Amino acid sequence: MGFMSVLSFAHKLTAERLAPGGRAIDATVGAGSDTLFLAKAAGPRGGVYGFDIQHAALALAGERLRLAREEAPAALSPVTLLQRSHAAMAEAVPPEWSGTVSAVMFNLGYLPAGDADKTIITEPESTLAALEAALQLLRPGGIITAVLYPGHEGGGREAAAVEAWAAGLAQPDAQSIVYRQLQRDSAPYVVAVEKKKGADH
Repeated sequence: MGFMSVLSFAHKLTAERLAPGGRAIDATVGAGSDTLFLAKAAGPRGGVYGFDIQHAALALAGERLRLAREEAPAALSPVTLLQRSHAAMAEAVPPEWSGTVSAVMFNLGYLPAGDADKTIITEPESTLAALEAALQLLRPGGIITAVLYPGHEGGGREAAAVEAWAAGLAQPDAQSIVYRQLQRDSAPYVVAVEKKKGADH
């Protein structure tokens, strides 16, 4: 049967915490697969924000959402796509979202579309700022998932930075796990952070 893929594992962790009517953020929209997953999980009474610096990514995601709405108009939550860095999420989402978000998903690296510029990658500095913002936005019991890609240039540095950030979180505030194939250093892997119920920020 094999183990779950890293993307399936991230979706499983998120689905367990994002109920219909919930709020979620796709920190790295890319081609929109996580955005659509979150919109389905949150349902029509929920809400989703998505961030990407590339117009091409938002166009791909917008088309994917449009097609999904045509198939099932009432199944998805409203989705707001913003061409902004994920580091800006705290000021970009409505103030009332602070402390109420059930899930924030990161799928780091570059836009995987065939003709996309693969030299445009997520960077550790903005990603760490975005992770901090995400933790503030989470409700107690909410989750951050980050799919990391150490196999491309710059990816290893970012993966190490994210892992160190998660490992350094105070245990009363959050718990963090890693889901990784140990025999392949360059394989993608997941870091997930759950905000503790008693966390005060």
